[in-house]
Amino acid sequence: MKRILNYSVGEDGRDLSVAAYLRGKGYSRHILTHIKNTPDGFLKNGRPARPYEPLTPGDLLTVLVLEEESSEKIEPVPLHFGVVYEDADILIVDKPADMPIHPSVHNHGNTLANALAYYYACRGEAFVYRCITRLDRDTTGLLVIAKHMLSAAILSNMAIRREIRREYVAIVEGETPPQGVIDAPIARKEGSVLERTVDFARGERAVTHYRTLACENGYSLVRLRLETGRTHQIRVHMKHIGHPVIGDFLYNPDFRAMNRQALHSCSLSFAHPITGEPLEFTSEPPWRWPCA
Repeated sequence: MKRILNYSVGEDGRDLSVAAYLRGKGYSRHILTHIKNTPDGFLKNGRPARPYEPLTPGDLLTVLVLEEESSEKIEPVPLHFGVVYEDADILIVDKPADMPIHPSVHNHGNTLANALAYYYACRGEAFVYRCITRLDRDTTGLLVIAKHMLSAAILSNMAIRREIRREYVAIVEGETPPQGVIDAPIARKEGSVLERTVDFARGERAVTHYRTLACENGYSLVRLRLETGRTHQIRVHMKHIGHPVIGDFLYNPDFRAMNRQALHSCSLSFAHPITGEPLEFTSEPPWRWPCA
């Protein structure tokens, strides 16, 4: 992966070193060290530059972000996933059901990481897997992937600051109120490796906003927005208020209405990590409403 970035230095760069200027653009110390050790990693007005060199308004600073090795121990496997958007810095994918996002003890060759390793291997491109947002194995929909270390660093900080807005649609049991906020801490359930539960004594704060789109046949179609990002948050919160997601093998193993988990990441919006351009992506769920 090779990414060349050009910066026209303005008054904001006066008397700053190359490194100080780039730190203001989201470059971490680790990234600056990597670029420093890359031949022609920094160019000022077309000539090699050192990180401590001062800048002057009007300078053209060129930065080379070069990654020549792919993620180790991720086997390329031809698996289907949807590509919603791609440029030199980010990839937006539409993840199918029954696909974990990371390899684990029981998932070696069936993950999104394997699928992306194959996708880029076919193009002859090195690729380090950096998934910024996450979804449960059976939750479908939109995810953002960083294509290089700089976009990953910026997007990760944006996620910490809650600047990546994610919304979901789900079908849940019962008739939900028109709207609501669930503010209930979540912790790992005692005695379980996988399951989470609302736990006001041990849990971490978790907040989910929801509004009801429709009700029919004893089920509700809801749209949800996460204020926090705890593991299984929507699934645990909706069960907590008595409206579990249908088809959820872990928290509501009732498959009469649907034989799959009806939870889908339908909207993703954020500022582009390099250009700052506002971006918004949408995806239709793979299941239908009404469900029964």
